[in-house]
Amino acid sequence: MNAPRYFKTPDSKLKLPVFFPDATRAVVKTLDSQDIKSTGTPGILVNTYHLYRDLDRQLLSQFGGIRLFMGWDGGVISDSGGFQVMSLIKSKKVNGEIIDKGVVIQVSRSRKIIFTPEVSIRFQALLQPDMMVVLDDFTPPGASHRVAQRTVDRTVDWARRCRQEFTKLYPTPPRPYLLAVVQGGDFGDLRRECAQRLAAIGFDGFGYGGWPVKANGDFDYETGQVIADNTPAGYFLYGLGIGKPEDIIGCVKQGYQIFDCVLPTRDARHRRLYVYQANSFKTINLKKKNFYSFYDVKKGKTSDQPVSRACDCLLCRHYSRAYLAHLFQVEPAAAMRLATIHNLRFYSLLMALLQGKS
Repeated sequence: MNAPRYFKTPDSKLKLPVFFPDATRAVVKTLDSQDIKSTGTPGILVNTYHLYRDLDRQLLSQFGGIRLFMGWDGGVISDSGGFQVMSLIKSKKVNGEIIDKGVVIQVSRSRKIIFTPEVSIRFQALLQPDMMVVLDDFTPPGASHRVAQRTVDRTVDWARRCRQEFTKLYPTPPRPYLLAVVQGGDFGDLRRECAQRLAAIGFDGFGYGGWPVKANGDFDYETGQVIADNTPAGYFLYGLGIGKPEDIIGCVKQGYQIFDCVLPTRDARHRRLYVYQANSFKTINLKKKNFYSFYDVKKGKTSDQPVSRACDCLLCRHYSRAYLAHLFQVEPAAAMRLATIHNLRFYSLLMALLQGKS
């Protein structure tokens, strides 16, 4: 079976690969929904746990889903929030525990959340996304084989429970995609086991879960390949939290088609802009080792040039490097908006090139 060519939404078919920026709480920081659309970004990723904690269920139902609530007409993926929640608990930044039933989180002195696979799926159904991601137990970096095995067992059990709840809610089409997450840390045997056990349950796609970076800082392509080799052909492969432009390109070669990451928007707010080493879109060469660089806003305080000649975003079409530097000094909110628009446009152009568009 051939790999999927499109990601279907109620109104369109998005050509793959796609990059969805993180709109954790139904907002990409510094932007509104029309700003996101102007960058050519086809979809967004929202975080189920954070919205479950912060957004009134009745209000969400009143609007008929997250898309109408935020005035967005593109694609939507709802991440379970498992990675963020587990990371916070395992690093002891929040008071909570992971049990077989689900995740118990003490939000405040008077409020405790019990976030189970069933609760996650039911709330995601209220969001009405195009793709749901099941709740998984994140394998922390450096975990022993024994600990990693436990996260795999729990991930598979939670995925099975998510699948059962999903089937209850959507007995017949139309229904959103349902994606499972492959855990197992650095252990190839556990990644293989997890992928095969999830495939036996049956999902529309499989995600590269956990931490995709080796101890030396290099991207872990070996684990990505193990997942790709042990999940059935013809299904989505999702690089969760991936990532850097060069890592996306490497993962596309392995068959991954969907990506999300906080990097472009977070970097923009910290004056770190992505710039193609080219004078036009047509001259961008992704085969070059250094096909892009980071632009330091501080270095352009007197420049009348655009940030990038290969970019057609709002910033590059209308404003100079000097003006952007000025905005970061006197009106950071306006500067962050323009920088975020630019970085998202960089990623949209990257996806267009990987799709083979001219």
